[in-house]
Amino acid sequence: MDFSYTAQEEQFRQELRTWLEENLPEGWLASQQLPSEEAELGQFLRKWQKTLADSRWAAIAWPEKHGGRNATLMEEIIYHQEMVRVKAPPLVNYVGLHMVGPTLMQIGTPEQQEKYIPKILTGEEVWCQGYSEPNAGSDLAAVQTTAVKKGDKWVINGQKIWTSFAHFADRCFLVARTSKGEKKHHGITCFLLDMNQPGVEVRPIIQMNGEHDFNEVYLTDAVAYDSEIIGQVDDGWRVTIALLMHERTGIGAQVFSLEQQFAELVNVAQTVTEDDQPLIAKPEVRKRLLDLYMNQRGSLLNYYRNLTKQLKVGHPGVEGSMDKLFVSEMTKKLFSEAISIQGHAGMLWEEDAVQDQGYWQKNYLYSFGQTIGGGTSEIQKNTIAERILGLPKDVGR
Repeated sequence: MDFSYTAQEEQFRQELRTWLEENLPEGWLASQQLPSEEAELGQFLRKWQKTLADSRWAAIAWPEKHGGRNATLMEEIIYHQEMVRVKAPPLVNYVGLHMVGPTLMQIGTPEQQEKYIPKILTGEEVWCQGYSEPNAGSDLAAVQTTAVKKGDKWVINGQKIWTSFAHFADRCFLVARTSKGEKKHHGITCFLLDMNQPGVEVRPIIQMNGEHDFNEVYLTDAVAYDSEIIGQVDDGWRVTIALLMHERTGIGAQVFSLEQQFAELVNVAQTVTEDDQPLIAKPEVRKRLLDLYMNQRGSLLNYYRNLTKQLKVGHPGVEGSMDKLFVSEMTKKLFSEAISIQGHAGMLWEEDAVQDQGYWQKNYLYSFGQTIGGGTSEIQKNTIAERILGLPKDVGR
């Protein structure tokens, strides 16, 4: 596997670096602090995405006709590396850019593409993903939210849970049951639901680290129209899976964040002292760091291998489940070790002595959710076993 970059790719890197130096929010490199108030945060992130979109940096893999750069996979790798390097602000429309937009290009009608894609790109319309329900998480085909045709509209009732970005969202890529079907995968339809209507209520779920990323969404006679259906009525499972394939690819790119986080943890071990010596002087700490390094490099190499296959076949495949599994589990392991390595200091929260303003503690608590959201680690293992290794199906299903 060749890890070198061509002169053209290095030129692409330099172009992006120069743009970031000139366009990152004022004072970002010094503080990297996001607004604490939710409304102000939403405005800040929308403005940042609009800045990216105006220079075609918001969705570089998209075709040029849709506001992208038609970037190669190697250019995407460089893009992620550089964004991680400067710890650029997150994209408020992650779901729209990485999942909904590509799915619309793949399956949506020309009218849907024209209506939604430009606003997805600029952040004018933020999207969320209405998949999981209280009784339909890993078993997504068990959705109970219903959509009933009444005249010229569909009336939708039900509940979604663990919905990221719903508190910012203008639209939702919603999975609902439109008929019973012979099998539970049948009778499902995907809607491009307007969130700004009386029948939609969003309630926050506060995580154990005190932050708010997830929500419950209650649908009471919410309304959608035929033009807001993507794919065919009762044949939405195919669309549902198509979107998930794009999600896995986006999650896999987090391997570059892991690389940066590992380097930061090594710095902690080199600078934080205990018993008048740096933590890294302890053999046990070095052993743990070496184990983390091998896992981090393994995750990165596996991501490159899957990208190589994607280059050959032209679209993401089930191998994205491997990336998702490795990244989720590695993230949890890294932050767990970060807390352990710091000893008693790792137990601090908001005290003055806490390392890096509590960065490690907050992300440690958040990391547990990463092995659940986007498909649990157990589900990823089943997918890998059955669809990649060709093993028999899980007897429990």
